[in-house]
Amino acid sequence: MNPAEVMEIFEREGAVQKGHFLLTSGLHSDTYVQCAKVLQYPHLAESLAGALAKGFDGRDIDLVISPALGGIIIGYMVALSLGKRMVFAERKEGKLVLRRGQSIPAGARALVVEDVITTGGSVNEVMELLKEAGAEVRGLGALIERGGDRDFNVPKKVLLQLEARAWDPAECPLCRDGVEVETPGSRYLG
Repeated sequence: MNPAEVMEIFEREGAVQKGHFLLTSGLHSDTYVQCAKVLQYPHLAESLAGALAKGFDGRDIDLVISPALGGIIIGYMVALSLGKRMVFAERKEGKLVLRRGQSIPAGARALVVEDVITTGGSVNEVMELLKEAGAEVRGLGALIERGGDRDFNVPKKVLLQLEARAWDPAECPLCRDGVEVETPGSRYLG
C-alpha cells in the first residue's frame, strides 16, 4: 500500500480534518487526523495493519505494544497480522504504564505501534517503558507521521508522512486570529 492509497482512504472516510485543533501533544494545528473514522471499519484496519506488519516480517518480534487510546486498534490489528501478543500502555497520573494485568517479560522483543506520531512523545514513553521492563525495541510502526521524519534509533515503517503545520500555543496564528480551538484528542476529553 503506497502513501497515495493511504491518503485516499483517510480522505474518503473524512479522517483528515481542517480547522484549529489542540493536539494530544499540546501543540495547536490546522490539521487533525481522526484515525477512528478509518479504523472503525475492520476491513480497512486489517488492510492498513497488514501493510504495516509487512515492514517487520522476520524481525523476531514477541509482542506488539501501543499507547492508549489511539494506538490500540491498529496495534491489535498489527499483532493479529503478525500472530503475536499485544499489550497497551495507558496514562496513570500523567505517565504511560501497563495496567489491567498486562506485563512485559524481561528479554521480550517488542514492536511499538502508534496511530499518529506528532512529536514522538508517546512513542518515546512506550520505548522507555519497554527499557524499564528489560525488553528490546525491535521496531516502530505508525499509520501516519506528521510534520517530518523522526529518528527513534530503531527500524521504522510509516504508511503516510503528512505535512501538517503545528505550533506552540503561544505562537499559534489561529489563536491570534481568534479561531475557536477544538480538542478532539482523547487526553483532553471529559
